[in-house]
This record gives sequence, structure tokens and C-alpha cells, in this order.
Amino acid sequence: MARPEQVLVLEPQHELKFRGPFTDVVTATLKLINPTDRNVCFKVKTTAPRRYCVRPNSGIIDARTSINVSVMLQPFDYDPNEKSKHKFMVQSMLAPYDMTDMEGVWKEAKPEELMDSKLRCAFEMPVENDKATEHNVLPKSASASLDDGEVKKIMEECKRLQMEVQRLREENRQIREDDGLRKRKVTSASASHTTSSSIMASSAMRDEGLSTRVLALCVLFFVIGVIIGKLVI
Repeated sequence: MARPEQVLVLEPQHELKFRGPFTDVVTATLKLINPTDRNVCFKVKTTAPRRYCVRPNSGIIDARTSINVSVMLQPFDYDPNEKSKHKFMVQSMLAPYDMTDMEGVWKEAKPEELMDSKLRCAFEMPVENDKATEHNVLPKSASASLDDGEVKKIMEECKRLQMEVQRLREENRQIREDDGLRKRKVTSASASHTTSSSIMASSAMRDEGLSTRVLALCVLFFVIGVIIGKLVI
């Protein structure tokens, strides 16, 4: 069964343009318009999730309203001879009237209830004449969605999450190393305990043997003394 046509109106409709230089974060804005009388759930997906930060990447658009989605391209080394193969997909579905859990709605959605639209990405470098004014003019896409402070906060949050993931990986590695060291210590302590026990047992056996010899000599001297006493008598 064919999927229904997309009810959301996308601006731009087919292509997201990112204008360099790409030594810093570049933001493009995707406007999602809901012209229907129903609330609409949406998700924004990309083929290159490590290269972009999308806010918001999912949510609900109320009937007859719209929302701006900020798509932030991370800094990278731009090659004018390389064409972008990155793509975005906007997936949507009509929100149930009794919806309480959006994630549950997506999991239970049937394929024939889902709608989607795809956009390609294009990278552009500013022409020479624009370079003189690019520092004085805020890009239209950024001014339409987030100011510099909000973009900075989002990027700091992304960096914080990346550092947190790295910290957790380091802790996990340290835990594995500590566990291996603890096992080696337990093995070494066990071997040391076994050796110590053997030494103590050997020492005890030597002491016991020495005591036995001393007792035997005492008995022998006693017998000799008795015999000599009888002879004298």
C-alpha cells in the first residue's frame, strides 16, 4: 500500500543550503508548516548524524501553525571539488487525538500512516565581493531561528555530551583495568598464602621431629641410668 502524501509544507522544499566558510558552525533553517486541522508529529533524520546538530529533531506541530528547525553543520575541511551526499528526511504522521506518549505512537505507527519528504544538502562558499560584509551581516538562516547566544549554548551542550561520553568510556576502561589488576592480586595473594602455609607446615614438621628426637634421647639416658644404677647396687 502506497504511503500518503506529506501533509507538512517544507521551506525550503528540496534542498538545504549551507554557506561557508566552514571553519565554524554553519546553520540552515528548515521551516515546517502544518496547514491541516490536526496536530502532526514529526521527526528529522539525516544520513550523516555525526556532522549535524538538529534542534528540535522531533516534536508536535499544532494545527495551523509552523515551527523552525535549526540544522547546524559542524566545522570541516571544505573541498570545492567534492559534492555533498548528505540528505535529510522529514517523517511525519497525524497525531492521535488521545496521544500521551509520542515515542509509543511512533513505535506503534503503521507504515501506511507515515509520510516523509527528503531534502539534499548543498555547500556554498561566499563570493569575493561578499567577504567584506559577511562579518557585519548575520546569516538569514541563523537570524530566522536562533541568535548567537542560543547557537553557542547548543554547541556547548553538544561538546559537553561528547566529553561526557568520552569520560564514561575512560571510566569503563579504568574499571576493566582495575578488575584485571584485582584478579591478579587475588591470584598472587592465593599463591603467597599457599607458599606461606607450606613453609609454616614444614617448620612445624621440623619442630615436631626435633622434639621427638630430644624425647628419645631423654628416654635413652633414663634407661642407661637405670642399668648403671642396678650394676652399682
